[in-house]
Amino acid sequence: MSDLDYPSDLRYTSDHEWVREGDDDNVVRVGITSFAQDALGDVVYVSLPSVGDSVAAGDACGEVESTKSVSDIYAPVAGEVTAVNEALDATPELVNTDPYGEGWMFELRIADASALEELLDSAGYVASLG
Repeated sequence: MSDLDYPSDLRYTSDHEWVREGDDDNVVRVGITSFAQDALGDVVYVSLPSVGDSVAAGDACGEVESTKSVSDIYAPVAGEVTAVNEALDATPELVNTDPYGEGWMFELRIADASALEELLDSAGYVASLG
């Protein structure tokens, strides 16, 4: 596994979600990791939360359907959904081809920025895959 698989500027959950802090300290972008998309195989459908939904950390808030299985997407931190990646409706395969870029899932306005400190860094995430 290379650093490219798990960028060091992201935070991670043991459920294989990543979190990227944006320009606004209280809004983060969420997606699934390279490991998760690889384990899923070809993604054919993504169900995302709705803008305005409130989620608690660990809540299932969407699903990724692949040719192999259906997996839940979990909220990495508590907050309110402020945006969803509508491009995934027409091109769910972006999750496979660019999981940390165009394949992002949704954005959250987080309730408590310190919650990000509880997430794994890239080294911790890679170690959890052990």
